[in-house]
Amino acid sequence: MELIPITPRLHLLDYSIGQAYLWRDEEELTLVDAGWAGSADATTEAIRAAGLDPDRLRRIVLTHCHRDHVGAAQELADRHGAEILAHRLDAPVVRGEAPVPEPDLLDWELPLYEHGLTVPVAPPTRVDREVEDGEELGFGDGAVVVHTPGHTPGSLAVHLPRHGVLFTGDTVASVPDVMFGVFHVDRALAMESMRRLAKLAPSVLCCGHGAPVTSDTAARLASAAGLEA
Repeated sequence: MELIPITPRLHLLDYSIGQAYLWRDEEELTLVDAGWAGSADATTEAIRAAGLDPDRLRRIVLTHCHRDHVGAAQELADRHGAEILAHRLDAPVVRGEAPVPEPDLLDWELPLYEHGLTVPVAPPTRVDREVEDGEELGFGDGAVVVHTPGHTPGSLAVHLPRHGVLFTGDTVASVPDVMFGVFHVDRALAMESMRRLAKLAPSVLCCGHGAPVTSDTAARLASAAGLEA
């Protein structure tokens, strides 16, 4: 695994099913999502191979409670001294205190969902900070939480308005182009959340699945959400 640069301060970590993003501030690193259980060593080595110190990792922001996003979070946090953040509504699932909510699957989603279940189950993972909509996260010159219910009740996006960067979790995908995500617990609510994200008009779109989008981003997201660009 390697860190794939998107911008000078933003990198992608691709776990083949699901992905995470590393944001670099002057003295700190932040992960948005954490990859599979068992992937911590590969993540640490990728950060180190890019010339960065993994012990500068200060926080891991979980966009939602699914195994391909949570799996390595606590191992990485314990190793490097980071705190783990999640939305209040998904935190009990992340901690293993509540079951993972069942998605309302369309027929064509079934084989994709079965493939996703090949990812190792995430262990119960601590949440150091439960966050809410509009909360500032302490990195990226003013990163804020955008609650995006629908994929899961506590799904969240992270918006860096000063940089035009938007991390969407799985509410939005980019496979092969910007599109509505899959495996939603409440599809109608997830679409409302996607439309809210589109109104932020990002210039860089970082989805949980698919390549980062860096050209005509706002227009492509608005079109996928059924809005005029």
